[in-house]
Amino acid sequence: MQPATTQPRHKRAPLQSVYALQIEEALLKIQTVIEVTGLSESTIRRRVAEGKFPAPVKDGTRCTRWVAGQVSNWLRAKGAA
Repeated sequence: MQPATTQPRHKRAPLQSVYALQIEEALLKIQTVIEVTGLSESTIRRRVAEGKFPAPVKDGTRCTRWVAGQVSNWLRAKGAA
């Protein structure tokens, strides 16, 4: 019998602080964008496709990030509407 492990099988990247939104040129992970906007990932991606949300930037082949300044501007515009 093998002992029970307490280590997770997959390591997850640490969560990004929502304070990164205050740095205009910071690149935000999708989880951070979800947290600050209150939108689901599918809604964010749909609005990007419709041109109603800032498009992400690609950093390599698998890394997609949103520019914090663009997300902040979108939030301000959404609050003013």
